[in-house]
Amino acid sequence: MTGANYNSKRVGRRQDVVFPTVNAILLILLMFITLYPVLNTLAYSFNDGTDALRGNIGLIPRVWSIKSYESILQDKAVYQAAWISASKTVIITLLNLFWTSMLAYTLSRREYVLRRFITTVMVLTMYVNAGLIPNYLLISKTLGLSKSYWVYIVPTMFSCFNMIVLRTYISSLPEALVESARIDGAGDIRIFWQIIFPLCKPVLATVALFVAVGSWNSWFDTHLYCGGQKELHSLQYLLKMKLATTQASANAAKTSADALKSTTQTTPVTIRCAITVISTVPILVVYPFLQRYFVTGMVLGSVKG
Repeated sequence: MTGANYNSKRVGRRQDVVFPTVNAILLILLMFITLYPVLNTLAYSFNDGTDALRGNIGLIPRVWSIKSYESILQDKAVYQAAWISASKTVIITLLNLFWTSMLAYTLSRREYVLRRFITTVMVLTMYVNAGLIPNYLLISKTLGLSKSYWVYIVPTMFSCFNMIVLRTYISSLPEALVESARIDGAGDIRIFWQIIFPLCKPVLATVALFVAVGSWNSWFDTHLYCGGQKELHSLQYLLKMKLATTQASANAAKTSADALKSTTQTTPVTIRCAITVISTVPILVVYPFLQRYFVTGMVLGSVKG
């Protein structure tokens, strides 16, 4: 009996060592697989354009050059486009959180008799979409928002998916909090702002990250509604056009010696990587501040207690 207990303890100790070791190895491999494309893109962006055409660049640039970044950042329109992208991202995120969270709280109240009907109708809009042409006609013709800054704001002030996430999280909060506040004479607005809203920080951070990333990366709305308004171009749209221009120059360089000389320092490969880095850095800066809330919100927002 004593020998059996001893063998059992040895097996238990061995498992306690094996599992953390295997887990650490797998996580290190996963980390390397995740980081390698990012570091490789960074290396290409700081590499000389002509040398980059040879390929086989790993984690460190083979021939250092910042010409790709200079080619992008020397254009004054980039800074105006960056301001448009940053401002609309902040405004859209704040308005989306405001309207979506208020409706989510309303539809989470059991005493609201129309909550099931409204929720069903809104969920149907996620499955049945009118399509691109009706959306374009609604926004540009009916609402008259094309060629204006508001075309970025008004159509994105609310998200049905985010509302469902917020409503699920709010429904998981103890009902006693609301009941005790009502006993003390608090109304719905006070209950929402002073009790529910502060408790929703994790899921709000999660939704804010979703909205901010989507708004920051969007370029097709600029292409549809503000393509002819240079002062309203977003950063992503401008960088996309910059990449297209570089590609056209590279194609012309195949038959023109002068064009070849002008593109020896930058190529579509390095420009594309530099654009990727410039577009990604703002999100990478913001994400660490929201990571703790993001992880908590993803776990709790999907469970109803």
